[in-house]
Amino acid sequence: MTSPRNGAKISFSPDSLAVNNPAIKVLVALAFLALGVFAAVLARPAAQAPEARFITLSGETFTTSDLRGKVTVVNFWATWCPDCMREMPRMIEAHRRFSPRGYETVAVAVKDHPNRVADYAQKAHLPFKVALDTTDEVARRFGNIHITPTTFVIDKNGRVVRRFVGEPDWREFDRVVEKALAG
Repeated sequence: MTSPRNGAKISFSPDSLAVNNPAIKVLVALAFLALGVFAAVLARPAAQAPEARFITLSGETFTTSDLRGKVTVVNFWATWCPDCMREMPRMIEAHRRFSPRGYETVAVAVKDHPNRVADYAQKAHLPFKVALDTTDEVARRFGNIHITPTTFVIDKNGRVVRRFVGEPDWREFDRVVEKALAG
């Protein structure tokens, strides 16, 4: 076979692709290793949601453990975050649609002034729990959240089944929530 660019001949012989060729053996071994690692990652159980204590605007306190038995979305957001404000109507809509089936939303305001959060929650008629994370403790427990919005979907057993950084792909979000509700 001749390469069209430089005229160099490329030839293959049955021996160059033989399994006893050391280079082929290494490539096959690496392919199986990569396949095994990929399968192990897919098969591993979801991580437990971290134990965190939430304090809502109304002063109610609860923990991640208190939410067991429900599919829970924990959404880290801020009033100064344009993407957070853009996704909030979809969060409201998802909460209204799924809450009759055992779904809870906790909107955790980070790096935000409590009065701004309270004003927004009232004006937007947020139908779910709104927590303040004034010490960044909840964000730290969930993996040092620095990007808003960041959203976790937690199943009924308290396992994190999906993390969305930035505004979610809403079809994927709905699919993940539906699967968690069915499980």
